[in-house]
Amino acid sequence: MAFGFFKKSDKTEKKEQTPASSGGPHYYDLNVKQVIHETKEAITIVFEQPAQKIQYKAGQFLTLIIPVQGKEVRRAYSLCSSPFVDQDLAVTVKRVENGLMSNWLADNLKPGLKIKVMEPMGQFTTEFSKSKKRHLIMFAGGSGITPMMSIIKSILTQEPDSIVSLIYCNRDIDSIIFKDALEKMSTQDEGRLHVIHILDTAPMNWQGYSGLLNHEMLTKLFERIPDWGIADTTYLMCGPEGMMKNVESLLAMRQIPSTKIFKESFVQGTIDKKDKAEAVAESTELKEREVTIRYDGQEYKVVVPPNKAILETALDQGIDLPYSCQSGLCTACRGKALSGKVKLDEEEGLSASERAEGYVLTCVGHPLTDDVVIEIG
Repeated sequence: MAFGFFKKSDKTEKKEQTPASSGGPHYYDLNVKQVIHETKEAITIVFEQPAQKIQYKAGQFLTLIIPVQGKEVRRAYSLCSSPFVDQDLAVTVKRVENGLMSNWLADNLKPGLKIKVMEPMGQFTTEFSKSKKRHLIMFAGGSGITPMMSIIKSILTQEPDSIVSLIYCNRDIDSIIFKDALEKMSTQDEGRLHVIHILDTAPMNWQGYSGLLNHEMLTKLFERIPDWGIADTTYLMCGPEGMMKNVESLLAMRQIPSTKIFKESFVQGTIDKKDKAEAVAESTELKEREVTIRYDGQEYKVVVPPNKAILETALDQGIDLPYSCQSGLCTACRGKALSGKVKLDEEEGLSASERAEGYVLTCVGHPLTDDVVIEIG
């Protein structure tokens, strides 16, 4: 699953993460218009826009909610469609080994079915303007191409003076998602979209790069793409954790400022809750405490044990709060701590300014004091 956020430095403009309207996020029953088989493992799901069109930003994600094996399952998938180009909404889903949702979708989804989704969210976004002139250098791995596709479509149509360089890593040539579409866009927008493929296993006639993306390869790649200087260049990455850590270290070696680097964390499968619970329980700071939650005009009080997060405790008590990834990345469960202190297992989903303002993530949050009051929405 991909959980999208364009992680903001304090210098970037604030993006709204929660819905503009009150009462929490909106839910929609969307009709599946088309199922496109991109590769043997990946499908693109095209949803019809409802009568009142769903507004979203390039790079955001949809949370799909489906009953699987007798229980409600939620997974977040990045939109590959562009609000400036595409009439419909589309997400791309890649099979994951033992993936409950991804495998169900690949095996069962057909045009005409309806799926419940939570409105678009995520911070892996940027504002587009005809007057901007910038160079986006993208590093994508596997299905990490999905939000990049949304951003590429948008920037090519909305910013005539901007360009994109995409470095796309895959297992083999048959694993390349959107291969034909990327070639077509490269041809149509010659000189504005540069696509460089890197394969783990390359065929005999492969003319491109193969193997691990290391410092030597990156140096050669940078010789092939335009150099617009630090001021006008932004670096984006989305894909498996190992790939992104490698790219981050390589960019650091090139002395690229961290304020110019943005990423979307890519999570395979689900969190190992048992290991996390045991790690949390070892903390001497945590003990059973009552937390007050304000949401959708209601106030709830939940007693949170030391081995559970605030969200999990609330859901166990039948309180229907917004959430998606449950791993501290997507920020769908974000709330503001009006009082008290909250410990977060993961802080990556929040910017420094959001943390300073008191925002917390209930899916990875644990009360540290007895006066915690959290307002959601």
